[in-house]
Amino acid sequence: MRASGGRDAAHRECNVVLSICPQHSKRFLRSLTKERLLEAKHSGPRLCIDLSMTHHMSKKELSRLAGQIRRLYGSNKKANRPFWIYLTGFTTDSPLYEECLRMNDGFSSYLLDITEEDCFSLFPLETLVYLTPDSEHALEDIDLNKVYILGGLVDESIQKKVTFQKAQEHSVNTARLPIQEYMVRCQNEKNYHSEILAINQVFDILSTYFETQNWPEALKKGVSSRKGYILQNSVDDGQPKELQKAKLLEVS
Repeated sequence: MRASGGRDAAHRECNVVLSICPQHSKRFLRSLTKERLLEAKHSGPRLCIDLSMTHHMSKKELSRLAGQIRRLYGSNKKANRPFWIYLTGFTTDSPLYEECLRMNDGFSSYLLDITEEDCFSLFPLETLVYLTPDSEHALEDIDLNKVYILGGLVDESIQKKVTFQKAQEHSVNTARLPIQEYMVRCQNEKNYHSEILAINQVFDILSTYFETQNWPEALKKGVSSRKGYILQNSVDDGQPKELQKAKLLEVS
């Protein structure tokens, strides 16, 4: 799935316009962003943020989730090959919606779909893939015929296997990011290792992979060393084999 010639041409045109007519740059960029997002609605990859689990969240957790939605949308706007985003199980009278309006400038004008329906009734179940770190299956590629789901949870509210169990209840396929396939544990002071990421971090990985078709590059974008993982080649590069083996044993 490589970027099309049309998108490359549009990107070059954007650079030309910005250099020649800087006074029109903001208007042109807004127009180009809108065009890309609307194109994604019809032919791009689809991503649902499942917001049906927010009713027990504290005000602090809702604020964090609203901020993650803002960052996710901001990343999608900048992407050359954006996703079409659905905020599902999301009611306009909910505390989270009010928090999004309060924290996120222009939220009511975001180019995405907001629906009270849950993702399981919105799409055929066989097209759904729930992304959860508890899945046994590593995500290998992004399929335009699939709809990917992220659970709208934050660190404070995450309970083990909640999203995995929800997917199982609806007989929906699951997948996890291929962190275990391309990364290794690294030593840190707290001996902390976690594959749980914020929704905007997961999105940055998916978006980078969709553009580059390169999992190591994508994972580097979204998984910081604070999570206790580094890329395999970060361990391998420039080290004798004996030291590589010893270090892998230490962190495995």
